[in-house]
Amino acid sequence: MAGRSLLSFVLILALGVIFTALFNVGLHATNEVEFCTSCHSMKWNFEELKENSHWTTASGVHATCADCHVPKSFFPKMAAKIMAAKDVYHEILGTINTKEKFEAHRWEMASRVWKKMKDTNSRECRSCHSFEHMDFSEQDKSARKRHARAEEQGQTCIDCHKGIAHEEPDEPEDEEEDES
Repeated sequence: MAGRSLLSFVLILALGVIFTALFNVGLHATNEVEFCTSCHSMKWNFEELKENSHWTTASGVHATCADCHVPKSFFPKMAAKIMAAKDVYHEILGTINTKEKFEAHRWEMASRVWKKMKDTNSRECRSCHSFEHMDFSEQDKSARKRHARAEEQGQTCIDCHKGIAHEEPDEPEDEEEDES
């Protein structure tokens, strides 16, 4: 009986280790640019990213999709992965699978991301950028003043830097304004 219990324990332990390893491989794979851009709707976003300063830098360091859209901490990361499943769902449904459909939903999608960034104090931005590590004296006069004011007022990155990595969508016009 003791041998059987030990065998069961070892088997459960081995399955747990295998599950954990596969889970981590899956998490890592879903953070890769190749995975993110495997949907048509994300290919357009990636083309925009490649055209800005977060992709091509003097130092050669660049931000990937996961750097901006996936938190580092486990539970927020899991929440982000679950929410990302919604994008896959809409890709499969055909809601955002063409450039035209994507653009029709761009404001709504961007607003959701901006709200999340605002609610988390631009957590993903701050994994690379923080007021504490900024040398304001190395910034031009305008940036120096704006960053100092933003720090004093408790602003977060997304308050000023919407559209920094992707095209900023046009805000839809109010339907009431159209009727007047």
